[in-house]
Amino acid sequence: MPRPGAGPAAPADVTGSADAVDTADSADTVDTVGAVLRPGDRGEAVRRLQQRLHAGRYYFGKINGVYDEQTKFAVWALQKSRRIMPQGEVGSRVWTALERQSRRKSLVPTGAADRVEIDLRNQLLTVYRNRRPALISHISTGAEVHYCENGHCGNAITPVGDFRVARRAPGWTTGRLGTMFNSLYFVGGIAMHGSTKVPLRPASHGCVRVPLETSKRLYEMVKIGEPVYVRGKIF
Repeated sequence: MPRPGAGPAAPADVTGSADAVDTADSADTVDTVGAVLRPGDRGEAVRRLQQRLHAGRYYFGKINGVYDEQTKFAVWALQKSRRIMPQGEVGSRVWTALERQSRRKSLVPTGAADRVEIDLRNQLLTVYRNRRPALISHISTGAEVHYCENGHCGNAITPVGDFRVARRAPGWTTGRLGTMFNSLYFVGGIAMHGSTKVPLRPASHGCVRVPLETSKRLYEMVKIGEPVYVRGKIF
């Protein structure tokens, strides 16, 4: 859900789909690994970054060599998952992390083999398939403040517990608290959904905001009845 006090997010162009990873170029063609990259950069080094993020299950946008917002969100997800301070700049620590297998433990090791885990402390969502991470995403959850908006008052909290996806709503939908994309409801009106605004802080009314391109893949993967485990707390 949108941040308390904010107006509905304007729908963005969501017609593009994730390109397949291009493996045609060998690593010895151009040595771009290790380049320092920042949002707005373009070129072969960015394309290789996107390829590696896609292979790591962090990025589901186009492999186009453009360091856009969706690429930045994927970098944040990688950095969070490796306990690196999330920022847009890609330096040696990010390149090294992309080369090494993650040792991060799951929140619910005894959970279902196919499940969604939502980490409130690190603002990270992970989809597991056969107990292996298949999608890792930067998120923004409930701001944990009281709000009153459009005649509706409540507490902006993402509940902790064990849930299941109960309802799916494809595409853009608009309610009293704003606009959401590809919503997956797992407790009452609380959903995982795509948003045009996914800041580096808890900012929603309680829903779990996901970057738009990632939300397309998330919606394809997660069906009715899938377990959703929410753990942790915001500091």
